[in-house]
Amino acid sequence: MKTPEEIKEIIKGLPQKAGVYQYFDKEEKILYVGKAKNLKKRVSSYFTKKHEHAKTKMMVSKIRDIKYFVVPTEMDALLLENNLIKKYQPKYNIMLKDDKTYPFICVKNESFSRVFSTRKVVKDGSTYFGPYTSVRLVRTLIEFIHQLYPLRTCSLNLNEENIEKKKFKLCLEYHIGNCLAPCEGFQSEESYEIGIKHIKQILKGDIKSVTSILNDRMIYYSENLEFEKAQSVKEKLNLLENYQSKSTIVNTKINNVDVFTIVSDENSAFVNYLKISSGAIIQTHTIELKKKLEETDEQLLVYAITELRQRFNSVSKEIYSSLMLEDLWEGAKILLPKIGDKYKLIELSKRNAKYMQFDKIKKKDALKAKSSDKRIVNKLQVDLNLKEKPRHIECFDNSNFQGSNAVAACVVFKNAKPSKKDYRNFNIKTVVGPDDFKSMEEVVYRRYKRLLEEKESLPQLIVIDGGKGQLSSAAKSLDKLGLIGKIEIIGIAKKLEEIFFLGDPIPIYLDKRSESLKLIQQLRNEAHRFGITHHRNKRSKNTFTTSLNEIEGLGEKSIEKLISHFGSVKKIKEAKKEELISLVGESKYYKIILSLNKNKS
Repeated sequence: MKTPEEIKEIIKGLPQKAGVYQYFDKEEKILYVGKAKNLKKRVSSYFTKKHEHAKTKMMVSKIRDIKYFVVPTEMDALLLENNLIKKYQPKYNIMLKDDKTYPFICVKNESFSRVFSTRKVVKDGSTYFGPYTSVRLVRTLIEFIHQLYPLRTCSLNLNEENIEKKKFKLCLEYHIGNCLAPCEGFQSEESYEIGIKHIKQILKGDIKSVTSILNDRMIYYSENLEFEKAQSVKEKLNLLENYQSKSTIVNTKINNVDVFTIVSDENSAFVNYLKISSGAIIQTHTIELKKKLEETDEQLLVYAITELRQRFNSVSKEIYSSLMLEDLWEGAKILLPKIGDKYKLIELSKRNAKYMQFDKIKKKDALKAKSSDKRIVNKLQVDLNLKEKPRHIECFDNSNFQGSNAVAACVVFKNAKPSKKDYRNFNIKTVVGPDDFKSMEEVVYRRYKRLLEEKESLPQLIVIDGGKGQLSSAAKSLDKLGLIGKIEIIGIAKKLEEIFFLGDPIPIYLDKRSESLKLIQQLRNEAHRFGITHHRNKRSKNTFTTSLNEIEGLGEKSIEKLISHFGSVKKIKEAKKEELISLVGESKYYKIILSLNKNKS
């Protein structure tokens, strides 16, 4: 650990050259790794400038030692900084939010090379393409490759000696046409390697060369009257053309180019990378960078380009960027497109970066909402003095019109949110006339008898729309089913929003601004809305059915057809003659029209 005077001496002795510096705290942990064109100027600025950013001030106050490395160029400094950040993950450096391992396509270094996907790169002379960010894309590419060329999928040691000794037998892959059996000497290694060479070219994005070779071969076979071989090559060409048409998104003259764009907010930046070959995207990836200090978009983009070009082994000589940057990458020129096909790529890349940004925001909002729902459930448990958290609540409401078409509704909330797939409507079966108490008793019994029979989960809380009377009726049903004490049940009376508990004649009043009361009101209102909708539909249907039943000679099947097709008397009256005749026939058509017109008059 160094004293402030010793730190000053280190800064005085710093060279005015490109390099990387490291800051350490009193426990000798790395606080920060940075790069600089001029080490002395950059490091000095931390100790002489007034920093507005609180995190920068905090970091500087913790610095107890400085180490540095001088490197030949700024590009070397950039690469070293990138590697040190990945290795030590210092507290105050940009945090790369990307710890996944991505799949590669491997062309194995062996006799009769296999082509397969892997997440492990082994330095054995094999060729690896990737990494790819989509497993689905890798599978699609491998499937496409196997459609183009019959390749072996076995892991047999197909050296010359083993093939000559006939050590292997033909397998199913040969019999179904997926492999040409090099294991039995039916295909030469020279012939097999032609396909492997083409596959490598396709994976590099060089489809044009492969189609040109195949086209020449097809013409040669046709001229020599080898039509079956010519047809086989033609099928390969069709596959390649289809693949190219789907993958080409801009001018095919845009070749071997990297595209990088950045979008950022207060805390994070999202950088998208596109690898373009012959106008086609052959690789794409988006990373999130967590800001730690006062990093500019330019600094973040430089860091991301270095990281992604290293990761994807890119040697592209052109980089299209959404920001103007210095030409730091050896042998690569930075361009800032403003119009045309090149600019279209910038826009596409930026859209991808924005998609990731929006996705992160949505996930964050969802987490907040989930946290809010959890809080409301906890609050309701406290306010109602419940034994369990009411994660699953059900609410009942009755509805009838002058005693007719009596129905009831049950709505279900899970984690303070409506679970509409669990909503249920009930037609009252055992009650005659407008009796809300008996109706409530019936539906509660039917609801929980069924849940018990089907071994479905029960709610922690039941809410009854009504006062003491409806609550007592519902409780009778729970008692019959042996559920009293197992499920909490309350009633809510509309006028004063009184909450009634079973066996307690005195209601409680929740604060009108409380989330608990608002949730109970939402349950009650939703049950009322759902019940009224069902009641109206039933009443309308019954009115419709009654008017049709009055028509002499119109049977049940004809009535059902008319109900399902039209839904109302008005629509039947407005229907065309041909439409009605096609449904019920000509004689019934006249009976319907005469009857409906008679009722109208």
